[in-house]
Amino acid sequence: MQSKRSRLDRFICQHKQLPKKQVRLLLAQGRVSVDDEIVRDMDRQIDQFTTISLDGQLLQQRQARYLMLHKPLGVVCATKDDKHQTVIDLLPEYVNDDLHIVGRLDLNTSGLVLLTNDGQWSKRIMSPQYKVNKTYLVGLQNPLDDSYITAFARGFYFEYEDITTLPAKLEIIDSHHARVTLQEGRYHQIKRMFGRFRNPVIALHRQSVGNLSLDDLAVGESRLLTVDEVSSI
Repeated sequence: MQSKRSRLDRFICQHKQLPKKQVRLLLAQGRVSVDDEIVRDMDRQIDQFTTISLDGQLLQQRQARYLMLHKPLGVVCATKDDKHQTVIDLLPEYVNDDLHIVGRLDLNTSGLVLLTNDGQWSKRIMSPQYKVNKTYLVGLQNPLDDSYITAFARGFYFEYEDITTLPAKLEIIDSHHARVTLQEGRYHQIKRMFGRFRNPVIALHRQSVGNLSLDDLAVGESRLLTVDEVSSI
């Protein structure tokens, strides 16, 4: 999902079902405001977060939202689900904000989930070209050894997608726990990487995304990101 940019005159034409000539006249007469400022330029670029008024009547007013959520186990990263509680169900106060999930976690993975209605921001986080680190705590059925560190740093070839994963950093915490940092988010990627060692993942928790971490946010709780946190990614 990407931010939708368009010309001001085109937006008013479509929103009010007016001919272009009439919209140009409205602009010339100073009857259109953009972000509380009178605008006469019909080529003015706007997006879905621009506040637009005609003769004092709001045509569009939508606030950008950026949230973090501590996702519990058993909650699905979806906007709707017939069987399970969703992350959106945990955010009833934002149900009308058209939020989407930035990097999904599966049903049995807990931890940091980011949600927004800003498609450009979520694209920067999820695209490997921007090299945003995602860090996970992993619990494993069998013991670890240093061979895992080398293999993760080298990357794994996934035949089904015909891709090789980007290098990932693995830190051994103890015999059955590791911290993994990667810049991708492919389908069940961490579980599949440990699967090459026939070592099942029995617990998975996303600790951070870029400079954003859960800190003291309790399971199931959420909060809005600060301006500095939003701009840090």
